[in-house]
Amino acid sequence: MNAATTDRAARFAAAYALLRAAAGIGDMWVQTDTCARIKGATDTSPVIDRDEQTGAQTVHGTRQGQLACAHHCLTYTATQAGALLIGSRLLGLRLKPSRVAAALALSLSTHYIADRREPLRRLADATGKSAFYQRLSPICGSFELDQAWHHGWETAAALIAAA
Repeated sequence: MNAATTDRAARFAAAYALLRAAAGIGDMWVQTDTCARIKGATDTSPVIDRDEQTGAQTVHGTRQGQLACAHHCLTYTATQAGALLIGSRLLGLRLKPSRVAAALALSLSTHYIADRREPLRRLADATGKSAFYQRLSPICGSFELDQAWHHGWETAAALIAAA
């Protein structure tokens, strides 16, 4: 292995670790409860909130789901961008800004696709994973498939960032 290959491999490993750690933080800590509940809402499968004080209902359909998902994906990607920026600086990775931008665009867009839920459910159906997707115990199949999707795309994003 030559020095350039070793450098690229080290950049990939660091970029992946930074993206993965930031993804967990962005998905679980930064994401608001409202985004988590509403991001998959559609007009045919709405999310209904009920005010505990007044009993009033709010119905969230496709538009509200799209906006909540976009908000979540922007904060998620900003978390990843911060991790890449700080990590790259501290580790001296010298990641190219254009490649980092492309990696983050891939992460954002694929995260949005999965978190709107319906596209991932359709993919599960098409690949024979419907029963697994719907499983709630002992693991939540839709969550596991969602995370596997994200991990795969984060790997692709890290490859782009490190190239």
